[in-house]
Amino acid sequence: MTTLSAAETLGFFGRDPWWLVLLKAVFVFAFLVLTVLIAIVWERKVVAWMQLRIGPNRHGPWGMLQSLADGIKLALKEDLVVAGADKVVYVLAPVVAAIPAFMAFAVIPFGPAGNEISIFGTRTPMQLTDLPIALLYILATASIGIYGIVLAGWSSGSTYPLLGGLRSAAQMVSYEIAMGLSFAAVFIYSGSMSTSEIVASQQPTWFAVLLPVSFIVYIIAMVGETNRAPFDLPEAEGELVGGFNTEYSSLKFAMFMLAEYVNMVTVSAVASTLFLGGWRAPWPISTFWAGANHGWWPLLWITLKIQLLLFFFIWLRGTLPRLRYDQFMKLGWKVLIPVSLVWLVMVASVRALRNEGYDFGQVVLYVGAPIGVILLLALLRDFTKHQKAPEQPAAEAEFDPMAGGYPVPPLPGQELPPVPRRRSRAPQLLEALNGAENSEGS
Repeated sequence: MTTLSAAETLGFFGRDPWWLVLLKAVFVFAFLVLTVLIAIVWERKVVAWMQLRIGPNRHGPWGMLQSLADGIKLALKEDLVVAGADKVVYVLAPVVAAIPAFMAFAVIPFGPAGNEISIFGTRTPMQLTDLPIALLYILATASIGIYGIVLAGWSSGSTYPLLGGLRSAAQMVSYEIAMGLSFAAVFIYSGSMSTSEIVASQQPTWFAVLLPVSFIVYIIAMVGETNRAPFDLPEAEGELVGGFNTEYSSLKFAMFMLAEYVNMVTVSAVASTLFLGGWRAPWPISTFWAGANHGWWPLLWITLKIQLLLFFFIWLRGTLPRLRYDQFMKLGWKVLIPVSLVWLVMVASVRALRNEGYDFGQVVLYVGAPIGVILLLALLRDFTKHQKAPEQPAAEAEFDPMAGGYPVPPLPGQELPPVPRRRSRAPQLLEALNGAENSEGS
């Protein structure tokens, strides 16, 4: 089937009758909820297997109904509202966190843009809708979802939720920049922001192969955006009790949990669409089976890719410890963003040179040579930096922990003054014991 232009691809959308649009919306909602129910059980099973212990095995066959039991338990718990909370924002925050997670899935393609399937006699594409700026729509809705966490921490009227909300705000700013830069490389290479057109551009090679740095940056950024380990700093049970959701219970807490898992499914679907060929069958299957990318089969391929990325989320949670806050900020601002900027400039240069008719050797020379020189200079700088003799630290004034009127911990490099202690009484006790023993012996 020949690749369609962007205008022709988007022309398939907006023609469905109202009942079919409603049916597609219900399917997207049901797909997300069902995937979340499976993901929760799968996560508990996989983490138990990694830790050599027994996972859920009570509710349903092999514990497969554990998610349903958890939902019923949360619904029956007492719904508490903190007395010092801002009531309106406190109640709306879970809704703000959950709804955008569902909205972002509206532009994810489950199959070809052509009218290849028939639903009750009506030919339609396997996608709810598509836009010329579909990926900007995904970024916008994902950003709104983070505000639900920020508002939940602020409106709770408590210290730990407030700290969790502040961490979430920093996380949103730090990692959405890197995520947007990874999107920009895909825009340049595909020439479109439409999700269906981006999938069509990945024929025959996926963008994960053509744009490996963008793929890696997006994978790291999507874990940070969903507040998952090792980037679950807004929750941080060991530090903040539960973070932004400490003061929530019952269904409001369940909505936060639902939003987290729906966001996991959404970012996994975006990764599959942008970098893993979307609904297209993997390479070995597509070579010998011509019908693998037609009919209802594309729904199977994108579902398998989403499940593999969900397994990646679970694998990280069962493997890596939580980062410190300074490590988290350093990774976002000093590693991901600079790497994404350099990579974006390189991708733009390569595309511009290829469009001008330069062959592969000239492109490598014009783009690779400057990057090689920069890397060599950076290597020499690090080498000479380590060769220098370490400077002796200047003598600092004695640290006074009570200088501000209340005790403060020392900064790195500072030491607490020695604490005055009374003289040990051990020698006197030994003399007394020896005297007692001598008197008894006599």
